[in-house]
Amino acid sequence: MSMTEFRGPGLSESQWHQIKTLATTLDNRQLQWLSGFFAGIEFKAGDWGTHTPLVPTQQDAASSRRITILYGSETGNSSALAASLAERARAEGFSPQLFDMADYKLRGLKEEQDLLLIASTYGEGDPPQPAANFFEFVESRKAPRLPGLRFAVLALGDSTYERYCEAGKRLDRRFEELGAIRLQPRVDCDVDYDEPAAAWMTNVLSHMAKPASTIAGSPAVAEPRTSTGFDKRNPFAARILDNLVLSGRGSSKQTHHVEISLEGSGLAYEPGDCLGLMPSNDPAVVEAMIGELGFDGAATVTVKDTPFAIQEALARHVEITALTPRFIEHWAGITGAEALRRLGDPASVEDRSAFMRGHHILDVVRRFPAKGLDPQMLIAGLRPLQPRLYSIASSLSAAPDEAHLTVSTVRYELAGEPRSGVASGHLADRGQPDQQLPVYIHANPHFRLPADDVPIIMVGAGTGVAPYRAFMQEREARASSGRSWLVFGERNFRTDFLYQSEWLAMLSGGVLTRMDVAFSRDGHERIYVQHRLKEQARDIFAWLEEGASFYVCGDASRMAPDVHQALRSIIATQGGLGADAADDYLQRLQREHRYRRDVY
Repeated sequence: MSMTEFRGPGLSESQWHQIKTLATTLDNRQLQWLSGFFAGIEFKAGDWGTHTPLVPTQQDAASSRRITILYGSETGNSSALAASLAERARAEGFSPQLFDMADYKLRGLKEEQDLLLIASTYGEGDPPQPAANFFEFVESRKAPRLPGLRFAVLALGDSTYERYCEAGKRLDRRFEELGAIRLQPRVDCDVDYDEPAAAWMTNVLSHMAKPASTIAGSPAVAEPRTSTGFDKRNPFAARILDNLVLSGRGSSKQTHHVEISLEGSGLAYEPGDCLGLMPSNDPAVVEAMIGELGFDGAATVTVKDTPFAIQEALARHVEITALTPRFIEHWAGITGAEALRRLGDPASVEDRSAFMRGHHILDVVRRFPAKGLDPQMLIAGLRPLQPRLYSIASSLSAAPDEAHLTVSTVRYELAGEPRSGVASGHLADRGQPDQQLPVYIHANPHFRLPADDVPIIMVGAGTGVAPYRAFMQEREARASSGRSWLVFGERNFRTDFLYQSEWLAMLSGGVLTRMDVAFSRDGHERIYVQHRLKEQARDIFAWLEEGASFYVCGDASRMAPDVHQALRSIIATQGGLGADAADDYLQRLQREHRYRRDVY
């Protein structure tokens, strides 16, 4: 309804002239709102002038604003927080819209009113891969001016990286540049994000006017939030069924196949999902820390308001290996060590990064001693121990009530001493059959199988082959008709051909249509999966043109970027496309969820 089509009953010609004059000063969004307001008034019967105010209250106007929640997630943390925020908003009477940045229609951005953004940072300051198109658009010249938009950003990151929470910082800067109004300052969260994220949600919702229903004597009743099963905060005490070494004798690395029972948990997963597990720290490192500081292992400390013996806290509840800027600053304050203070200087980024690569927390405690320290002072500088995520290498169709993992044991030397990864070391050295392991399912919706008749190309190096084992088990159980092509890479054919007999059986049975392998250490030249892709460029492009989905799983620092560039080159050469057109082709694959990555 336009302003010329409506004239409220009871208005004089002069009053109506004033309203029409006012309308000429309003922009399209304000006119749309006012038109809707008058339409609502027209709908009400009788006594228009007596019972309904001509101008809505400030509270009612604010409550009519549309709230949209966008999240950019690589591992699912931002997704879970966004869902929690939406739930809290609904409990307070709002009606938010919730979108993954990967699925958000970018042309709708200029129509938004209140926008709440939750974004994790991937690697050295990059946005999550599924959110790449959203970031590219927002940071481009195509992005619209947003003077009527209110926004707030929750940034997730890991402080062991120098460009901590950079993806969220980029959004915060860019929306300000586009003229949007910040509802509240950005909050940056480390890996222990639960408390600051919850506080951000509370604050941002308080900055929004409560809907009219919560003000006019009929408050919205929030439904009780109850746990429906096991999750990150309440993991299931699973039992290890088997723990086998997959790699052969003489291999330069050790890879385990671990089978875990989920019986009695009610936990279910889909191929592509991850298993979150809560490891314990190496007992030798715990004992070394206690001995170095002269602690009594039974001394009581508090972690997140819960009391523990210091030995238990160091073993199961706090991170005691990877060094963080937070601990460097904390220990500098305790010891007064000038060398540590200098590392905290913003100008010392490179020196700090090098120091963190060359030292664990125990090394700092040894090098800068603090005798007579209260155990709680140590705990105050440590992050909570975080679960580790592993791609599930099985399908429930093939292994009911079980989850299988493919885990490469991380071992290296630092400061002249052998070290191992927290979770991989736990599984390799202490993960014996029948031992308990706290676990939960971590959904990975960006890494799902397509329809049964859609062809798939799966590229994986090392343990990156794990989810493809689940894919093939699922496709075999469902008698899928779609073709499947696996491109697998490792170091040596003789010792590192993970699940070799299973792949050969799948090829023989027709479940797996095709397989190409690259063993980088077997020849004079280093051959990797990206080289195999280029060798089969014509067929790769033909499969893509026929609708195939392309998957990449494995190392994020080198393999995934190399595969991306190889795929870009294949599309350009085989499709006869220029660089920009090839990039557009790749972006279309991503938009259609036909280019999926699970990298770490």
